[in-house]
Amino acid sequence: MENTLLSGQPISQLGGERHPLKAGQKLPAEIFSGLRKQAMLEGCKWDAQVGDVATLADFPLIMPQQEWKQLSSWADQLTEEALTAEREILERGLFCHLGFPRALNQILQSETPLSAEAARVMRFDFHYTTEGWRISEVNSDVPGGFTEASFFSRLMAAHYSGLRVAGDPMGDWVNAIGTAAGKGGAVALLSAPGYMEDQQVMAFLGRQLEAKGCRAILGNPQNLKWKDGQANVETPYFTGKIQAVVRFYQGEWLARLPRASGWGHFFRGSITPLANPGMAVISESKRFPLVWDHLSEPMRAWRELLPETREPRDVPWRTDDGWLLKTAMCNTGDTVSIRALLDDRQWAKVKWDIWLHSEQWMAQKRFVPLAIDSPMGRVHFCIGVYTINGRSAGCYARLSPSAVINYAAIDVPLLLSDD
Repeated sequence: MENTLLSGQPISQLGGERHPLKAGQKLPAEIFSGLRKQAMLEGCKWDAQVGDVATLADFPLIMPQQEWKQLSSWADQLTEEALTAEREILERGLFCHLGFPRALNQILQSETPLSAEAARVMRFDFHYTTEGWRISEVNSDVPGGFTEASFFSRLMAAHYSGLRVAGDPMGDWVNAIGTAAGKGGAVALLSAPGYMEDQQVMAFLGRQLEAKGCRAILGNPQNLKWKDGQANVETPYFTGKIQAVVRFYQGEWLARLPRASGWGHFFRGSITPLANPGMAVISESKRFPLVWDHLSEPMRAWRELLPETREPRDVPWRTDDGWLLKTAMCNTGDTVSIRALLDDRQWAKVKWDIWLHSEQWMAQKRFVPLAIDSPMGRVHFCIGVYTINGRSAGCYARLSPSAVINYAAIDVPLLLSDD
């Protein structure tokens, strides 16, 4: 394929107002078609097309290096504070305020030692608003986007002169897991059957681990058999001891499995190192901010960057459209509820569910995200900054014509400039 290098010049600016992101030029269709096929065949990006919608942008977002350094620094601070808070919440039993199912609370309050950790991954979702940078949440349980953040972004960067990727989160993740498993170690990669987005992440991770000398075993949590805290796997193509486990299966879903499956080992009692350990659900809960006032950790970075978060009963969300609502374990924006974006029937359902289960919801002050011009028109964006074992590792960017970035958003590479 011809390696055409575009200049990296932005196609537009947001009037005279300084904006940290710009949209780059669109790649020629014949070149982008080849990159898209590579992403699908080599990067396991199997959902590059969903119905009539292409899920990969054919242009990049461009950010100055200095702006990226600031986001990276914030992500490191946010991670440090989150990990400190998680430990205190666990020690003091405050997890009962986080909206977890009863079975999960029972495991968390057990006195069995915490499970060993292979790697810890978080992704902080940044938005540029009328008040500057803000975060909407942290994905600390099973954050995705690795193929798009590493493989696809690297393919796109090769066609833009003077621009480079922000990092390689997949590479850093593979190195951390490989170190925990040891050379030649078998690694169980667990995801939920029927969720292609999750399975493609695990398939791509498996290829990378195999290239590093590990053996990757694809399966789901019920393929594991636990003996004295050691994970063993039973699949049609591999049976034996496992040196590390990658859990790409949400923590609250584990609590729905039969107790006999041994799912509690993802939280406590495993001597086999896990990535991510089940304790990650503590900061994953969207009700995480509701316990901050009870902690010794001041949570300075979080308080600065996350909009005000309250119990639904404490704010006038029924009449004030300045608040949005989410469930504690909201995933991919699936339960984000904004009155102006819902019809009467949907809004009535939200109000009824909050009345019945207010302990599973939170209310958050809305921010006003700023859109930019792009080859597909005005778009809003979200910059998901990864940290792996406490250090910034790259980003997963998405964009949407809507101000709400959810499961329908389009994946776009973020490339850095020296300007």
